[in-house]
Amino acid sequence: LSDYRSHLGVVFQDNFLFNGTVFENIAYARPHALESEVLRAAQIARCDDFVRKLSEGYETVVGERGVKLSGGERQRVAIARAILADPRILILDEATSSLDSESEAAIQEGLAELMKGRTTFVIAHRLSTIRRADAILVLEDGRIVEQGRHQELLALRGRYHALYTRQYDLESNLFRNPGEQETPPEEAEEGARPAPADAGVGRIPFLPT
Repeated sequence: LSDYRSHLGVVFQDNFLFNGTVFENIAYARPHALESEVLRAAQIARCDDFVRKLSEGYETVVGERGVKLSGGERQRVAIARAILADPRILILDEATSSLDSESEAAIQEGLAELMKGRTTFVIAHRLSTIRRADAILVLEDGRIVEQGRHQELLALRGRYHALYTRQYDLESNLFRNPGEQETPPEEAEEGARPAPADAGVGRIPFLPT
């Protein structure tokens, strides 16, 4: 069982941080990792952006359950920990839910790096995080109601299309200038080629119904 767990990495919606330093919380994934490896993982997860502003940098104590950090900062530390662990199987369970759109965009590159070369399961309500997945399963009341790639599901104009369009509209309304015309997602996506399976975002296996 311990060998199996060593190959599995999970980033949850709410991740546990213990009452130690930022460095110690990241290094927990691999206690004997080199300092350079820990710092590299932190940089990929965009932890460096906020850690350098803390009073003691990576030696800042985060408090019980990371109380001294914001939700988004705790999430970045958890992602850095997963990057350092370098698991063969990765589960991202609402991993960017605590981040605003700007922060999420900033760490997408880090997540893409994390998912390279490993089997990845992504559980998400924020659909922008799964657009490049090899296979998307749409669940409703515990059942798979649609399955396919992003472009295929948009073309169906079913449940996934409705959810994606709703999220697109909400985010567009937040950032659109007065009088600016909205481009529907299906039009914005028209002509776009789906990313190949090895496009650097990790292979998400297809689950049978």
